[in-house]
Amino acid sequence: MSHPFTAGAIVYAKDIGRLARFYADVAHLEIVHAVADHVVLESETWELVVVAIPAAAAARIVVTAPPTRRVNTAFKLSFLVDSLAAARAAALAAGGELDPPAKEWDFQGLRVCDGCDPEGNMIQAREEAPGAAP
Repeated sequence: MSHPFTAGAIVYAKDIGRLARFYADVAHLEIVHAVADHVVLESETWELVVVAIPAAAAARIVVTAPPTRRVNTAFKLSFLVDSLAAARAAALAAGGELDPPAKEWDFQGLRVCDGCDPEGNMIQAREEAPGAAP
């Protein structure tokens, strides 16, 4: 079986629908499959599977607004976006957030900004920036 993506990740969520919509809006991933316990999102090169946290464990998780960032984690999802400003607006509208422009930085020819999804999972948005320092 052939898949269009070359890399992927799995994120566990209390509200899989909300998280899937967030990543569809912010990272421009397409929802290609959705059932009660998981949602699959894809681009040409990336796959993200949002999996439901079992009900007993989900009941112990408190999701705040704005989200409390889970900064003590070993992973941070990173996405190339067309515009950090547009991604920032989409993240806010979908219940997450990206840091303000003052906290952006240049990295390997990209303009980069950290943030989090609606459940506090850390993310990073990157846009191509012709003037960015490598």
